Amino acid sequence: MNNHVVIMAGGIGSRFWPLSTPEYPKQFIDILGCGRTLIQLTVDRFEGLCPMDNFWVVTNAAYVDIVRRQIPSIPESHILAEPAARNTAPCIAWACWRIKAEDSDANVVVTPADAVVMNPVEFRRVMRNALAFTENHDAIVTIGIKPSRPETGYGYVEAAEPVENEIRKVAAFKEKPQREVAERYLAAGNYLWNAGIFVWNVATITEAIRTYKPNIAADMERMRTAADVLSIFPQCEKISIDFAVMEPAAADGKVYTHPADFGWSDLGNWASLYDKLEHDADGNGIVGNVHLYECHNCVVHAEDATKVVLQGLDDYIVSTKDGRILVCKRSEEQRIKTFSGQ
Repeated sequence: MNNHVVIMAGGIGSRFWPLSTPEYPKQFIDILGCGRTLIQLTVDRFEGLCPMDNFWVVTNAAYVDIVRRQIPSIPESHILAEPAARNTAPCIAWACWRIKAEDSDANVVVTPADAVVMNPVEFRRVMRNALAFTENHDAIVTIGIKPSRPETGYGYVEAAEPVENEIRKVAAFKEKPQREVAERYLAAGNYLWNAGIFVWNVATITEAIRTYKPNIAADMERMRTAADVLSIFPQCEKISIDFAVMEPAAADGKVYTHPADFGWSDLGNWASLYDKLEHDADGNGIVGNVHLYECHNCVVHAEDATKVVLQGLDDYIVSTKDGRILVCKRSEEQRIKTFSGQ
């Protein structure tokens, strides 16, 4: 049975301004300063699990050329250009309908383009386990990250009884919690962060979409028979895969989770980048030719600047990109979208 990987790469990453802009969002940027962009790192971590001919990218039509440049070995026909943003359910449905037309027995992993995984060896082990399970079971598997803190910025998966080979049944999905609820989840030990990484057989997911969202399934069939993405896709219901399929399927006992610990972060904001960067003796995390004096606990990203010198800053975000400069207190980062006018 063939493995396929679907990379969702349509977001605009507005919380990472000035690095990320609607014209060139974060999934196409070397945010970690390692020489590879986030979408390239996403492809890299599937090495040995999936041939390049079986990779698919669903992205905004405006980003197709960027995808071509950054992943030149992906088949041209596997870059699916969304004419409008309709959230993850239509995005995933379109890719899976296309895969099914090419390979009706395909096993599929769906992953965001902009997450970070610090331990790709363990990531591949978990993926192999999950793919082996979906190859032999009519099951939807979501990857659940073992929490390291009472995080309020992630949704959670409530894991129930073990099934086999580390796979567990999902009792329920939980929305982003308040702090005291997150602390209870951490103490309970059976709540996992919802990473938005899914594994299933293509027949399983297309049937689930027909069951729980027949309107989206009908749109996919119309797109397939009429070959008219431009007019049909923008009419699709705008809804996440969690609300459309995962939650009702979990209530019907059809969803499983694989608990995992491979250094995952959704890298959704400057705080998560700070956590992933190495820190100097004063707690600063930097990317670029940056020189700090009497600075503490700052995150500085200035990869495209010739030289940056900062003195006397504590707990600040500093970033420069293409002539745009941000200097902002770390405690105020939720206001960056407002500051930047996005």
